[in-house]
Amino acid sequence: MATTTHTDSPLSPVQFSRLTKRGIMLGLSLPQLIALGIAILTVVASLYTTGGMGLAWTSPVWAGAALLAVIPAGGRKLIEWVPILTRWAGRTYLGQLIYRRRVVKPRPAGTLALPGDSAPLREWEDPETGAAMIHDPHAQTLTVILGISHPAFVLLDPGEQQRRVSGWGRVLAAACRSGRIARIQVSERTLPDSGTGLAEWWRTHGTDDGSWAATTYQELIERAGPAGERHATTISLTLDMKAATRQIRTSGGGIRGAAAVLRQEMITLTTALRAAELTSTGWLTPGEVAVILRSAYDPAAAPALERHGTLGRDLATAGPVAVTETWDRLHSDSAHHAVLWITEWPRSQVYPGFLAPLVLSNGILRTLALHYIPVRADQAARDLRKKKTELISDATQRRKIGQVEDASSSAELDDVLQQEADLTAGHGVLRVSGLVSISAPTVDELDAAVAAVEQAAIQASCETRRLVGQQAQAFTAAALPLCRPV
Repeated sequence: MATTTHTDSPLSPVQFSRLTKRGIMLGLSLPQLIALGIAILTVVASLYTTGGMGLAWTSPVWAGAALLAVIPAGGRKLIEWVPILTRWAGRTYLGQLIYRRRVVKPRPAGTLALPGDSAPLREWEDPETGAAMIHDPHAQTLTVILGISHPAFVLLDPGEQQRRVSGWGRVLAAACRSGRIARIQVSERTLPDSGTGLAEWWRTHGTDDGSWAATTYQELIERAGPAGERHATTISLTLDMKAATRQIRTSGGGIRGAAAVLRQEMITLTTALRAAELTSTGWLTPGEVAVILRSAYDPAAAPALERHGTLGRDLATAGPVAVTETWDRLHSDSAHHAVLWITEWPRSQVYPGFLAPLVLSNGILRTLALHYIPVRADQAARDLRKKKTELISDATQRRKIGQVEDASSSAELDDVLQQEADLTAGHGVLRVSGLVSISAPTVDELDAAVAAVEQAAIQASCETRRLVGQQAQAFTAAALPLCRPV
């Protein structure tokens, strides 16, 4: 959550809350407490049973458990890597790291041809709006995707930027008040341009009179179009069918009732976006969603799909043909992928548009996905009270044992107090997470692109970390506008 500081400038700076790193007791997480508990119990049991000799014999057990709890590695304690490594070993043993489409065997009607955790997803075409609604029968959610067009934010004057930032804040606040929205995903992706935009502009505004200037200009457009790239923005809206059970039952029940309830949220979102002066290009149809999914797994096919409007627009065949997951990357069809997690947002005050170095990075096929999880006001108030109580009690406990209070704990308490004040003033609370998916034709080009994106994130005052052991799940959450969790 971000807090706004008012200044004399028409553009107000914002400051983000820090990532919570507190544990259950004295800053220790549950795995650390379990490991330390095993070490202490082993020491006590050995002393009471066999004395000093038993303590020496059991030293590998209690010393190993204590070291696992305190030694850091890759931004985590060693004990916190145990669940990740266990899950990775299980998936490796079960052969879940490799996906190959069964070409001969048909898929069930209405399913999306996606691997992994996204395999159960179902498609539903809304008869009233024509929008593609993606149903997750396990999580009981229904997702719809909206295309967005907007002017270049960095080129606007500060007053206009502040007005648009305030309008976007009202859009997110409306989602918090609903209580039926499970997740909102904003995806900003770069795609290889097929040149259709330039060609269409030339056909509309150009004068092909056979002159030398017209011929040269047309040849330049034909050469430059496929070599360029374009940006596309979408907003995905997910309905929590469990929270909207009563409204769905009133609207007829089943997927039709859920679609009717989701249409109400769609109208609310488009109205709020219109007030924020964001132009919607319409709710995406099944064919448009299929092109996005195919382009994510197979970027080399994106220009051809744009030039031929009737190809690749079937959700049943939009998924990848082959996917191979490794520890820190993913290989699908024509590209290698890697996903970065934005672990820290700017700790100092920054102005809106601070992500410009990351968004405007040229020559890199990447998708920046921001996931917003709205929290109801009553639940947010309870969580903030609980967090404040735990922080104050931890500070009291540290003072009792003589531990020095560090600045990070005080700053985290200040963030909680600021969030509580903002909630009391009527603002909404959202949990925000950022993911960056990067694609490249080869592994070497992928490593170079990842390094460039990491450097751009540093310029944006953000800290990124490459996800390991879960690249397939992270890719669906970052590169696909389906509001998938990680």
